[in-house]
Parts: sequence; structure tokens; C-alpha cells
Amino acid sequence: MHDHDSEHLASFADLLAGELPDTWTSVHHPAEDKDNLADLADRIWDLDLVAEALAEHPLRHAAVLTRQDGAQLAVLDRPGRDGFLVAAIAPSDLPAEAFRGIREPDGIAVSDDPFHSAELVAGDLLARFDAALAQVRCTAAGIRPSQPDRIVLTWQPDGSLAAAPVSEEAADVLTANGFVREESGIYRLSGDDTTAQARAVRAVGPQLDARGITIALQHPSSRIAPTAAPPTPMPAPAAPRASTTRGR
Repeated sequence: MHDHDSEHLASFADLLAGELPDTWTSVHHPAEDKDNLADLADRIWDLDLVAEALAEHPLRHAAVLTRQDGAQLAVLDRPGRDGFLVAAIAPSDLPAEAFRGIREPDGIAVSDDPFHSAELVAGDLLARFDAALAQVRCTAAGIRPSQPDRIVLTWQPDGSLAAAPVSEEAADVLTANGFVREESGIYRLSGDDTTAQARAVRAVGPQLDARGITIALQHPSSRIAPTAAPPTPMPAPAAPRASTTRGR
């Protein structure tokens, strides 16, 4: 591995970070950065193209792109071919159980043109990455994922209500009624004032309904909803399907 290869990758990653939507920073890990490279190789969220490349060619160097919300992408050499590999990095602050049953947002191969590559990453990998991140975060928080036409509100142990809306339209309705967006992408409505909480839930229902979006409350057996909130149907359990788990 020549120094100019490492410099080429670092330069490409810097340009790619500047072309992606939102704000990204790039950090290059050279061959001497063995511990970080070992950790990175273990956290690559892929069971396809990138995993195969790593199995055949140990990671010599890499760049890590980090979005302002903490999401990370890895930029790697593509052994034996021109261009690079870009892969999602699994978050390290979630339990392994949260990844079970979630499809990996497998990485992609891109050319050495950072501008065209940014379009591919934004239009393909990032969309799948963000969807997978939302799923694992919901699982870790005990929140049942929402759908485009249905918002699931889940009671939390502290009395708050949490949801993971799929559309910006639904998110705007929640925000307008007191839900606060956390860095994880989960929207939370405090339970400190149960009367205000019930009033917000009562207001959210018709506003979402006017947009063709239904609402459902998920009730743990130990938690009773505020009496002022109207009854809502329980969400139907998702149909079981076979899926791989995160791992290499």
C-alpha cells in the first residue's frame, strides 16, 4: 500500500463529505491507526460486497465520515479495482439485540469522482442506512416502527410517549403539538403534565387523520393512558420474516 493511495482516499473522502446532504466531517485513519481500523472493520454494517472485500483483504487504511447527528459512513479502497467502497457503520451505543431481524444497509461501490459518487450515496445508501438506523433505535427503545399511513405512539417507562414517524408531514404534526425530536430521530412527548399530554394526543389524531394518517397507541400492561385521550386501536403485529442479523 503506497502513501499516494492513502492520500488519494483521504482526498476523495474529504470531497465526498462536502457533497453529501447535511453536514459531514471526514477523518482519515492511516495504517498506523491499527486499533481504530480494527474497530471500524468490526462495525461495518454489511453482509454483502464490503464484507466480502474485508474478508479477502484486511483493512489497511480508511476514512470515516460523520454526520452532525452521529451517523457514520466508511470509505474504503476497492481491492483490485478502480474507485472506492462506501459502507454504513453500525452505531456502537446500541445493544446487539436491537440489530436482530434488521436488514443490513449494505454498502456500494463508487467511482473516484466524488461528485457523482455523492449522488449515488445520497440516493441509495443513505436512504437505506437511515431506515435501518430508525429501526434499530426503535427496537432499542421498545418503540414499534410507524408506517407512512400510520403513526404508532408508544408509552415509555417514564410516562412519555414516543414515536418514529416515517414522513416529514407526520413529523411536522407531532412537533406542532409538543413532541420533541431527539438526536436518534425519535419524537417524544413528555408525561410530566398528563393533562397537557392527553390534550396533545387528542389534537394530533384529527390533524393526522386529515392527512390520511391513522394513529395507534401501544400500551404496556403496566401503563394506563390518560383518561382524556380517546381510545385508539392497537397496532397489528408485524408478520414474521426471516432476516439476517448484523455480524461479520
